[in-house]
Amino acid sequence: MRPDNRKQNPKNQYRINEQIRVREVRIVDENGSTVMPTKDALELAHQREEDLVEISPNANPPVCRIIDYSKFLYQQKKKAKELKAKQVKVEVKEIRFGPQTDDHDYNFKLKHAKEFLEEGNKVRAYVFFRGRSILFKEQGEVLLLRFANDLEEYGKVEQMPRLEGKKMFLFLAPKHAGQTKKSQQKMDRERREAEAAEAKQASEPQSDGLAGSAKGIDALAKLKEEMED
Repeated sequence: MRPDNRKQNPKNQYRINEQIRVREVRIVDENGSTVMPTKDALELAHQREEDLVEISPNANPPVCRIIDYSKFLYQQKKKAKELKAKQVKVEVKEIRFGPQTDDHDYNFKLKHAKEFLEEGNKVRAYVFFRGRSILFKEQGEVLLLRFANDLEEYGKVEQMPRLEGKKMFLFLAPKHAGQTKKSQQKMDRERREAEAAEAKQASEPQSDGLAGSAKGIDALAKLKEEMED
């Protein structure tokens, strides 16, 4: 079998002129579309000093345009480049907790998780259990569920908390995927503001995390009710 050169060379992915051997074609342009014999379409293209380009071979009849082939390829390449530029690259950002994370550290990481989700990235939050801290795995689950509940406006749960070895993972995806990412300058400015606020908060007495656990228990109950509905 002779290889299909159109698949090997992008420049040959369209049939043009005498390569189009069907009986009739549909010509589309700014004025609409017209079905005509292929020989008449070739003659019309010749009169305009342009090419007959088959753009939709599977249509009945095949759809063609009369255009300069080099110009047509340039337009297709430009459209593909613009489409690629508009695509948002989704990254997975990690947020790490300890099983007894206090409110100060929790709020700091919650703020960063919001930024990640707003930028269109996914978030993989996990609790790392070191040594005997594995005894607090239920407390780690409550913390992750509280985290998911506090981010409900920004992200949706892709995977509920699950223990894998010494780590318990929670996966969140942005609710509004495809948002334009913030500029690096804006992100740096917001990060400096957050760090200043965190430094101010750090000078104040911190809770022992029990309040956070209570909030997490409420979040657990809420999420389980939503999953049962």
